[in-house]
Amino acid sequence: QICLSLVKLLFYLAHSPLGSIVLLDFQPRQFVMVDGNLKVTDMDDASTEELSCKEDNDCTLDFPTKSFPLKCSVVGKCEGINEKKNLFNAYRYFFTYLLPHSAPPALRPFLSDILNATGDLRYGINETLKAFEKVLHLYKSGLYLPKRPLLLKDYISLKGFRMVEGEDYKCWPSYSHLGCLLSVHSAEEAAAICNSQSQCQSFIITQQRTWTGRPLALFQGSLTDVIPDANAVLYIKRSASSGKRL
Repeated sequence: QICLSLVKLLFYLAHSPLGSIVLLDFQPRQFVMVDGNLKVTDMDDASTEELSCKEDNDCTLDFPTKSFPLKCSVVGKCEGINEKKNLFNAYRYFFTYLLPHSAPPALRPFLSDILNATGDLRYGINETLKAFEKVLHLYKSGLYLPKRPLLLKDYISLKGFRMVEGEDYKCWPSYSHLGCLLSVHSAEEAAAICNSQSQCQSFIITQQRTWTGRPLALFQGSLTDVIPDANAVLYIKRSASSGKRL
């Protein structure tokens, strides 16, 4: 969410009515999240000036660990230097820390491609935004899910019930530090996650939603008492329920 919001912001800056705007003091502390969107807190160090040049050798974009040769345009400006400076700073301050973590395994190759392409400046902001939107579409639609045998048939479903919550196992990257709360596309994906965790014996699909509209599922390892909850559907492993009186 943070990276996508940042890319949308940089897309706007690259195509602003004033021209391509560069953030000269590009640091994480210069941004804040407001209602799920990343905002720049200080525009004092923003500039529309692009480096003047006479030849391509005048247009090297230097960073502490990398340098990139750019083209000198016919009007004597280094082509795309503001856009590329913003994009590489996004890569080194945000993408490298946020993109490799917590994505479903099937989506990680797409995020690695974005990471590598922006790290080498092979992508401009247009291509980067398009790549992010593709990943978001796959994530929201569930098209990233691998074809597998239906696993939900191995679970007993109890509509209108849930387990009593208590101390339980934790997982990563959980939305709650008290237990294992993960976003899922469907109950079928939740069943696959539960099957992959040795501690998991049951799960419920909660009413909570993430910023993409995906529901959160609570996975539990201990089979406690079942209590009524009109908004819940409880799924219990058949193998776990065989010795448990429901």
